[in-house]
Parts: sequence; C-alpha cells; structure tokens
Amino acid sequence: MADLDFRNINTLWASVLVDTLEHLGVSLAVICPGSRSTPLAVAFARAVSISAVPVLDERSAAFFALGHAKRTGRPAALLCTSGTAAANFYPAVIEARESRVPLLILTADRPPELRDCHSGQTIDQLKLYGNYPNWQAEVAIPGADLALLAYLQQTITYAWERTISPTPGSVHLNLPFNDPLSPIDQPDTLALLDVLKDFPAPAPPFFSRRSIASWSIPVAWQTTRGLIIAGVAQPVDPCAYAQAIGEISQALGWPVLAEGLSPLRNY
Repeated sequence: MADLDFRNINTLWASVLVDTLEHLGVSLAVICPGSRSTPLAVAFARAVSISAVPVLDERSAAFFALGHAKRTGRPAALLCTSGTAAANFYPAVIEARESRVPLLILTADRPPELRDCHSGQTIDQLKLYGNYPNWQAEVAIPGADLALLAYLQQTITYAWERTISPTPGSVHLNLPFNDPLSPIDQPDTLALLDVLKDFPAPAPPFFSRRSIASWSIPVAWQTTRGLIIAGVAQPVDPCAYAQAIGEISQALGWPVLAEGLSPLRNY
C-alpha cells in the first residue's frame, strides 16, 4: 500500500500496474519519452526494485530491452507513448518471436473517444504487431474501483506469464489514458485508502523443477525409436539446461542432435 500513488486515478492505476510487475520479478523498464505514457513513466521511476532506463530512440530502446531479456531470461518492460512511436518496436517484436525472448510491450494510447476524429498523433494501435506477439490486448480505461484494480492486476500477471510460457516471446498491452496525464493531486482518490487497505499483492507464480527420475514416461514415448533435437536457446544456466537434456536422453534412451548455437555444444 505504501507504494501506491493516490494523487489521481491515472497515478493509482499506473502504480498498481508497476507494483504488480515488481512482485512478478520484473527488474528493468525501458522508457521512451512521450506525453500519453506519463502516468506509467512516473510509476516506473518511483519503483524501488525496477530500474527505469530512458532511451530516446524507440527502435534502440526495443533492442536494448530485448538484449537484457535475452541475457537474463526475464521479461523486460518496454514503454512508449501513443502514435507512430509504437511502430518502431516492430523489428524487436519479430526478433523476440523468432529468438524466443520474453518481452512485455506497453503502449500508451488515447481513449476510444479521441480516436478516428483527426486527433493528432493517433493511429490504430490494436493488433499493431500482427500475429507476432504471444498475446495482445487493450486494457480498460483507468478507474478507481476495487474490481477494476483486481482486473488490472490479473491482466498484468497473465501478460507476464504469456511472455515466458509456454514459449517465450512478446506480449503487447495497449493502455489508454485520459487527462490529467501528469501526477496532479485530486483528493477524491484519497477515499480509496480505507477500501484498498486489504487489496492483495500478487503472488509470484511458483515454478519447480522436478527430478527427471520421478517422471512418469508417457506410453506414447516408450519406444526406442526416438530423437531429441536441441535448437537455439539462451538459458540463464547453460550447464543445468544441458544436464536436464542429458537426463531426459538417459531416461528415454534417445540420442540428441544439437543445433550449432545450442548450449549443448559446449557441454
């Protein structure tokens, strides 16, 4: 609760979003300057455990975030304002899919009533990246309501999960914001303090690695005519990755073919 920003509805909404990402373990947010994304930029700047890195050029920012995610195996958040700024992320979105790198893309947008009415810096940002993201959605207009905030928390958690499972890649969330975009104090949100005192923090998903020896081998796999193909991968722990492949190979009795850029080549 101490980390939530109650100055106005947008700052509250953005701080819940960023607080959720903090609990999920996101440690880097790459921020491209712009007006419409101000609430989220301020929230990321206030975050204790997320490094907010400003990068002026959107294409460079996207590949910076991609490189960080590729090195750590953890999704980085990538933020830009509305309009054509988001289009410059496209090459990195394609690369994230082809290289299986987790990436969470946050694009700020005008509210629906300011679209298709000759408003400046406005384009159609829905499904902007085609079929390249693992998942994409437009988030609701910010609201100071417990049910809406719970929905936001759930949506962000699901988006984070889809960046890494079942196959790593990008997720695109389009986030419309109404004015005021700057953190101007609006006392009406202070009434939420009592309501939100029991608002739960998201629990990070729990992942466990069971011993391969404890696996129950599916009947369909119980054959001597099998093959394991290890493709390109950038695991955080290459040795553990190679050991796991070796254990699977021994358990099934199948040989392994490793692609030239697979970590198995060095173990």
